[in-house]
Amino acid sequence: MATKPELLLDEKKISRALSRIAHEIVERNSGAETIAIIGVLTRGAYLARRIADMINELEGVTVPVGLMDISLYRDDVHSKLDQPIVQRTDILFPVVDKNIILVDDVLFTGRTIRAALDQINDFGRPRSIQLAVLVDRGHRELPIKADYVGANVPTRFDDKVVLEVKEKDGRDRVYIQKAAAAKKKTAIRKTSVKKTTVKGGKK
Repeated sequence: MATKPELLLDEKKISRALSRIAHEIVERNSGAETIAIIGVLTRGAYLARRIADMINELEGVTVPVGLMDISLYRDDVHSKLDQPIVQRTDILFPVVDKNIILVDDVLFTGRTIRAALDQINDFGRPRSIQLAVLVDRGHRELPIKADYVGANVPTRFDDKVVLEVKEKDGRDRVYIQKAAAAKKKTAIRKTSVKKTTVKGGKK
């Protein structure tokens, strides 16, 4: 049974983290003229739009924003029992010679990002692909590292980190649903001394 959710980031902390990421993107890329942003569905797409709006406010440049569904690009898609629910991919701008900022909510094993990289390359060869995530929770299974991170959060592998956004959930927050600690079963062997009562009788 899962334990009570633990709040990691509230609305103000999420806003500050995204603002910091937007500033770091602009600084690293010497402005916003070569930037295009792609958000991984679903919640990565909401974060991508927010980051693009912040960059627009900083630089006065309208940054193109696309969104991407990586379901069919995952390397474990055929090993799952349930069929993936395929959403749309909208990348309506050329990626060639662009500095693509790939945005996701939580970086975990890295398999989602690997799938996203494969899909981006199907659209062309960008100048660079940089990864921005709101939360890095560790447990990487592939050699993938984010360029921009809102918060690093140590977790157990079976914990669940969830982002809620106002656009979809009515509020902004990141919380962790910790898996219940396994109960240690200590087998205590009780040695019972059976007292044998010998009933004697006359023969």
